[in-house]
Amino acid sequence: IIADTYADMKLGSGAVKVTPAHDPNDYEIGLRHNLEQINILEADARLNDNVPAAYRGLSIAEARERVNEDMKKAGLHLKEEQHLHQVGHCYRCRSVIEPYLSDQWFVRMEPLAKNALAAWERGEVRFYPKKWENTFTHWLRNIRDWCISRQLWWGHRIPVWYCRDCGGMTVSREDPAVCHHCSGKEIYQDPDVLDTWFSSALWPFSTLGWPEQTEDLKRFYPTSTLITGYDIIFFWVARMIMMGIEFRQEVPFRDVYIHGLIRDKKGRKMSKSLGNGIDPLEVVKDYGADAMKFTFAFLSAQGQDVMLDMESFKLGSKFANKIWNASRFILMNLEERDLKPLQTLGLEEPDRWILHRLNKAAAEARSALDLYRFNEAAQVVYEYFWNDFCDWYIESSKLSLYSEDPNEKDRIISILLAVLVRSLRLLHPFLPFVTEEIYQKIPREARGWDSIIIADYPEFEIDREDILAEKNYSIIQELVRAVRTVRSEFTIPMERDIRLAVKAENSRVNEVFDRYGDTIRLLVNSRDIRFSLESPEREGSIPLVGNGFEAFVYVKDVIDIEKELAKLKKELHSSEKAIARTKGKLSNPSFLGQAPPEVVQKVRSQAKELERRKEKVEGYIWELR
Repeated sequence: IIADTYADMKLGSGAVKVTPAHDPNDYEIGLRHNLEQINILEADARLNDNVPAAYRGLSIAEARERVNEDMKKAGLHLKEEQHLHQVGHCYRCRSVIEPYLSDQWFVRMEPLAKNALAAWERGEVRFYPKKWENTFTHWLRNIRDWCISRQLWWGHRIPVWYCRDCGGMTVSREDPAVCHHCSGKEIYQDPDVLDTWFSSALWPFSTLGWPEQTEDLKRFYPTSTLITGYDIIFFWVARMIMMGIEFRQEVPFRDVYIHGLIRDKKGRKMSKSLGNGIDPLEVVKDYGADAMKFTFAFLSAQGQDVMLDMESFKLGSKFANKIWNASRFILMNLEERDLKPLQTLGLEEPDRWILHRLNKAAAEARSALDLYRFNEAAQVVYEYFWNDFCDWYIESSKLSLYSEDPNEKDRIISILLAVLVRSLRLLHPFLPFVTEEIYQKIPREARGWDSIIIADYPEFEIDREDILAEKNYSIIQELVRAVRTVRSEFTIPMERDIRLAVKAENSRVNEVFDRYGDTIRLLVNSRDIRFSLESPEREGSIPLVGNGFEAFVYVKDVIDIEKELAKLKKELHSSEKAIARTKGKLSNPSFLGQAPPEVVQKVRSQAKELERRKEKVEGYIWELR
């Protein structure tokens, strides 16, 4: 009878049996107390000769029943209780795993781990996200010797031979013909194979011809980046680093990018056993390879899992379609046009604005890619191309494209094509196929390179005139967005003309409005816009305030006032009820004390948004009375 802290005094009698050869925890107890390790199992999990004769040859399940019966017969059985515990099962056949003490091959890990930790402390290895360095270092600091032998049907055989004559053991790189101890020929190789992770740990250099000093080994070791999942940081990443330092005296890679796992919409890890996986070939068939690649990039926040279903790939599909249609529109307008180099053209503020937006997108995308923030890079190029280039620049350029002046047509189509070429280079890492296809349809003199895959990635270029153009164009954008919001709020379709008056804060802002009045008219669909430094008539309008201006949208000309007021009053009533509910929650101590912090924060955010909406609706009602 021994005393050990492992026994739980609150569970049962507080006394437990200890079988050091058949339980990992008991094995540790045995080491602490120098207990004998008695193996009572054969390899097939039947009881061996170390048990009483009555139980030999029985399976464990049979032996338990026999022991229980014998205890009852001997008057030793007091009672039976159901006890919930954790027992390991095979993930394939669901059989119970029975721990079994056996001879295995081990690698002493402490010296290897010490070198890997030192390399990390010197900054030779960096993790993205950085938080996974904690997993890496914790495992190395608490490392145990590594059992590298496996009783499997295939794998790299253990390079050890045993002699039937003298019992000697021969370790050799080459298959020996005789025993190295007695020269006997009765030798046989160890039947075990190396742990898969042992072979994988050698991968960075064994695939390059090591131990020979090959050209590939000189050129490609070490590499720059390893991309892997967080679930194998200690299985694979740490072991590759240890082996690289041991055999090559240098870490195998500098950066370790840890991506998330793909899960289904219920948050479950995709697996064959659950049948909830997505076949990439089906995604490519239904949506295209570019759609799949862009969707993954867009959704893959650094280190976070991705919840996915087939519907998710519509995001990438719609974006690829947008790129194709925008490019097709520009290419359709090339006919009979005299294309000119961008540097020879007179650039107006909208042109400088789009070039500046392209430059900023290139800089932000490059910065995000350098930090392995692929989702941020994908979002940057998406926002730039869809919103800035398509929704703003291409739309506003139609005034010039459809003008009567052939020189202006040549100028604007040359700029559009030049920006498109740069935009395709920006998008290429995310959507390689559609961008290459479009690139090949662009005239050779306009695209420069034979293939987009060898073209330079766009770089940020500072131009003070472009920065000023962005500042001025942002005023136009703010006005257009505000008017479009009013259209949306009062369900006024874009094809319906509306009247608009704009009061500029100063002469500079008024000059911007005057200069680009036609662009504003096109984007808000208003033939009747007045720009002035004076306050216009306010009656019948919804006032808007922007950076450097006030605008008045005369909605009474195009809506049914009574019907609109009734709708707004109904919405106001609903908002007031929702606000009362959220305030009730936030004043409830039970909710604040028991709900998770993120839930409480979400309710607070909802309350603020409801208040903002209520104030806005009240303002609309006031203006329409």
